[in-house]
Amino acid sequence: PVSHPVLRWIEDTFLNNPIERDKLRQSLVQAGFEHPSAPVWYVAIRFGLAIGLPILFIALSAASGRNGGGPIAILSPLVLSAIGLIGPRVFINARSRSRRTTIEHQFPDALDLMVVCVEAGLGIDAAFQRVGVEVARSHPEISHEFEVLSDELAAGRSRADALKSMAVRLDVESIRAFVALLVQTEALGVSIAQGLRTYSAEMRESRFMKAEEKAMRIPVLMTLPLVACFMPVIVVALMLPPAIDMIRTLLPAMRGIR
Repeated sequence: PVSHPVLRWIEDTFLNNPIERDKLRQSLVQAGFEHPSAPVWYVAIRFGLAIGLPILFIALSAASGRNGGGPIAILSPLVLSAIGLIGPRVFINARSRSRRTTIEHQFPDALDLMVVCVEAGLGIDAAFQRVGVEVARSHPEISHEFEVLSDELAAGRSRADALKSMAVRLDVESIRAFVALLVQTEALGVSIAQGLRTYSAEMRESRFMKAEEKAMRIPVLMTLPLVACFMPVIVVALMLPPAIDMIRTLLPAMRGIR
């Protein structure tokens, strides 16, 4: 809960719907803003920009002596107000996509290290903590998520609930599959090391197939710049000499006819 009276009024006025507040909080958490007061600050920044940008535009126009009427003077504050309302949401969505992509790239390396830790004799909880420490510099995003998971487990939360919370918090397909694997493995009593080893092999194969798919797109993607940039130059280089010879031959002939 926030303590500032203005932020508290914003929370009571604009975030009084629990469902919408939880959706907004989840979106902010997926973007990396995990502070409890992040939804309030998001709403405050959004409406602050929607009101402040038009006021700033009007003030600058008045200071520069361009405070006359016209469509531009009327539409510009409206456009700036719309940008202030839409801009934060666009930023949050872009940051969420970027963070999901980063975690998706970092997770296979962390998974391989987890397989090594579990096969060396560490428990799954200790493996999360160990991997979070080891990859802190190379993979900070997944390290932070493993540290949060370790803190929740140390606080007494069940492993299944903590893993499902991480899957919801990250919203990454590979993480969700990994969590489902661990939960089912624990419920069925299967060896965790064997399950992790199998899933790690599938992840490596999936990464290879994605890289191969991207490589197969390269010829198709190169077609457009080749056609747009190189083909006109080639056509001009091939057609220019005959065009020059034609001009040199036809012009004297046409002058002779005249």
